[in-house]
Amino acid sequence: MNALIYSIVQLLHTVINLYIWIVIISALLSFVRPDPNNPIVQILYRLTEPAYRFIRQKLPFVVFSGIDLSPLVIIIALQFLDTFMMRSLLG
Repeated sequence: MNALIYSIVQLLHTVINLYIWIVIISALLSFVRPDPNNPIVQILYRLTEPAYRFIRQKLPFVVFSGIDLSPLVIIIALQFLDTFMMRSLLG
């Protein structure tokens, strides 16, 4: 049973880290304004925009003077969730 819990926690840890990198790449691409018809850009947009929209609705103060800090909020929240999960479930 311990091995199953460890495997699930490791899998979740990997998924969280992958999504953090997706958010970072998406935020960096927002500075460049790539072609919106590019399939990679569309995939990144589909993966990150629902989370960005949720953060912007719940915390409207993260967007000020044209600067959107929702990727930063998402990264901090995912880091907290990952650390909390790893510490509480793995001891």
